[in-house]
Amino acid sequence: MTRHSLTLLAAAAALVAATAHADEGMWMPKQLPQIAKPLKAGGLALDPAKLNDLTAFPMGAVVSLGGCTASFVSPQGLTVTNHHCAYGSIQYNSKPERDLLKNGFYAQTLADELPAAPGSRILVTVDMKDVSADILNADTLKLTGKARTDAIEATQKKLIAACEADAGHRCSVPAFFGGLQYQLIKQLEIRDVRLVHAPATGVGLFGGDADNWIWPRHTGDYSFYRAYVGPDGKPADFHKDNKPYQPKHHLKVASPTASPLNEGDFVMVAGYPGHTDRHRLPREVDFAFGWQHPMQIKTMGEAIDIIKAETANRRDAEIKMANRMQGLQNYFKNLQGQQQSYDGGDVLARKTAGFDALKKWVAADAKRQARYGADIAATEALLAERETHTRNELLLGFATPALLQSARQLYENAQQRTKPDAERKTGYQDRDASRIKANQERLDRRYDEQTDKKSAARFLSQYLAQPANTLNQPLLAALGLKAGMDEAAVAAKLDAFYAGSKLSDQATRLAWLSKDVAAFQASDDAFIKAAVALYADDQTRESRDKELAGKLQQAYAGTMQALIDFNAAQGRAVYPDANSTLRISYGKVQGRTPGNDGNVWSAFTTLRGIQAKHKGPVEAGGEFNAPAEQLAAIKARNFGPYYVKGLDSVPVNFLATLDTTGGNSGSPVLNKKAELVGLLFDGTLDAVISDWDFNPKMVRSICVDSRYMLWQMSTVDKTTRLLEEMGVK
Repeated sequence: MTRHSLTLLAAAAALVAATAHADEGMWMPKQLPQIAKPLKAGGLALDPAKLNDLTAFPMGAVVSLGGCTASFVSPQGLTVTNHHCAYGSIQYNSKPERDLLKNGFYAQTLADELPAAPGSRILVTVDMKDVSADILNADTLKLTGKARTDAIEATQKKLIAACEADAGHRCSVPAFFGGLQYQLIKQLEIRDVRLVHAPATGVGLFGGDADNWIWPRHTGDYSFYRAYVGPDGKPADFHKDNKPYQPKHHLKVASPTASPLNEGDFVMVAGYPGHTDRHRLPREVDFAFGWQHPMQIKTMGEAIDIIKAETANRRDAEIKMANRMQGLQNYFKNLQGQQQSYDGGDVLARKTAGFDALKKWVAADAKRQARYGADIAATEALLAERETHTRNELLLGFATPALLQSARQLYENAQQRTKPDAERKTGYQDRDASRIKANQERLDRRYDEQTDKKSAARFLSQYLAQPANTLNQPLLAALGLKAGMDEAAVAAKLDAFYAGSKLSDQATRLAWLSKDVAAFQASDDAFIKAAVALYADDQTRESRDKELAGKLQQAYAGTMQALIDFNAAQGRAVYPDANSTLRISYGKVQGRTPGNDGNVWSAFTTLRGIQAKHKGPVEAGGEFNAPAEQLAAIKARNFGPYYVKGLDSVPVNFLATLDTTGGNSGSPVLNKKAELVGLLFDGTLDAVISDWDFNPKMVRSICVDSRYMLWQMSTVDKTTRLLEEMGVK
C-alpha cells in the first residue's frame, strides 16, 4: 500500500459523517470523532471523544466472547450476554438428570458457579493500531499468489508474537476493505469463565425457532458469566483458588424510574459484529443468491431433520446435539430471510449498476485505468475460480464425520509440532494449544454417533452423486467409497470406521495431542488412518487455496481502493464491512410502519404477549412454554418497579434502528448516559438482507429490555445475590 492509498483511506473515512444515513454504519472506534456531530444530535450526553478510548468508560466494559458480545456489569467480573450466546455452556453442563437447558441455572454462591464450555473466553480489547504499512511492505507488494499469502501471514505472526510478549493477551491482525488495510488488535484473554445464571429455556428461548427473527418478540435472551483470574490478578486456567476479575469499568443498569427508556430515545450499541457483505461485487452477489445460499438452505434443512429424527426420544442425545441444532436453525432461517428478500427485490440490478458506474469512471481516465483496470478484471476472473471450488466442495462441510475432523486436527497438530513455533501454521502454534485441546474436549458432550453416522452417510451419498470428475479421489480412496454409491452403501462402509475407532473416548483423543507423527502413521485406528491417508491431499488443497487467496488479496484490495476513490469523488461514504472487530452503532428506539405483514410494529412488547403465546410443553414442540412461576406472576400483576404505565405492563423486548449483524448478539444497548437499557439479540427476518444491502426503512434490531430481565430475575428466579452485586435496589 502506498502513502497515497493510506491518505485516500483516511479522506474517504472522513466523508462518512457527512454522507451516511443517520442510523447506518458499524463504526470503528477511531472513526467516532468524525461522527461526533450526529452522535450529539441524536442525543448522546457523553463526550463522543471518550468512546474512542478503548480503555475508558464505557468501551472498557464491552467484551468479546469470540462469536458474541458481552459486558461487565459489576466490579467482580459479572458479565451479561445473550442466553443463546451462553447456550453452549448451558448445554455442556446439562444432562438428563440435571437439565439446565430446560430448568435454567442460578449459582447461589461463587462456589456454585460452573466452568463454562471448554475453550470459553472473555476478551477485553485494550488497543488497536493500523499496521497496513507493515503487512503490505515493499517486499510483499512485489509478490503474488501463495508467496504473497505466506509473506502476509509471516508478518502477522511477527506482529502477534511481539504483541503477545505481554503475557495474558491475545492479539490478531484482521484485514479491512478486502485486504486493503490491516489493524493490530490486542485483547486481554480471560481463560477462566464460569456460568453464573441462565433462565429456563421457556424464558431464554421462548418462541424457539418459530419466533426466531420474528417481531413481535417476547424472549428473555440473557444469561450471566463471570470472569476469573489467578490469585495474582492475571489471566489463568480454571482453578479453585482463582478469584473474580476486577474490570476497570463496568456498566450500570439504568434505573427503571430515574432513566426509563421510551420510544424515540437515543440508543447506541458497542459490540463485535461478525460479517457483512455490503462491498461485495455483483458476481459474488449473483453466486451467493443464485447457487450457494439455496444449496446451503437445502442442506441445512436436511441436517436439521436428521438431528430431530435421530435424537427423538433420546434426551441425552438431544442435549448433546442441542448446540449444533441451535446454530443450524438460526443460520437456516437467516438465509431463508435473506433469500426471500433478494428474490423479491432488485439488489443484483442495483449492485450491477453501481459496479458498471465504477468501471465507467475508471475507464474514463487513462491514469485510473492504468491503476485499477487490471485489478478489477483479475478480481472477476479469480472469483470464478473460487466459485468452482465452492460448488465442488460445499457438501463436504456437512458430510465429514466428526471423528475424522477430530483426527485431521490431531494429525496436523503432530505435523506442525515438528517445526519451530514461528514456522507453524496459524492455529497450530504454542499459543493455540489450549484451544486445540478445548476443541477436542467439547466433542465429549457434542457428539452422538447415531446422528453423526446418519448425517455423514446422507451427505456423502449426495456428494458422490456429483459429476465424477469433481470428486476428491483421495477422500474416496481413504473411506473406500465410489462415485454413485447410495446412502445405504455409504453407511455400510462407514460402519467399519466407527467400529474401528476409539476417538469417541475423550481420554483417547487427548492422549493423541502429545503423540508424534510416527505414532499416527503406525496407528490402526480407522479414523486416524484415514486422516494420515488424506494428509497429502489436504496440504495440496490448502496450497491451492492459499495461491488463490494471495492473488485475490492483491486484486481485491486494488478493486476496493478503486471503490473508495470513486465514492470519495462522488462525496459518498465508504466504511469497512464488519469483521468481528469492535464497532459502534447508534440509532433510536422506534417501531416500524408497516411491518412485513402490513401491520404497525409497536416499539415495545409486553408480558401480555407471553400469556397469549404460551401453549405448554407439548404444543408447538414446547417452543412457547413459559414457566408456571412466571405465568403466575404475570397473572397476579406482580410488576414491581418495572411497570410502565403507558404499556400497562413490564416491557419485554423493543425495536431500535441500530445497524447490527451476527456477532452483535449480547451487545449492550446503552442510553444517552451509557447506562445499560437492554441487550441486542436479533434482527427482523425481512431485513437480514441488510448484511448485503442496507435499507434504513426496514432495518430494526430486536433487544431484550433490561426492565424485563430485572423483573424476571427479581420476581421469578429470585437471583438476589446478582441483583445486589449489580447495584439494583
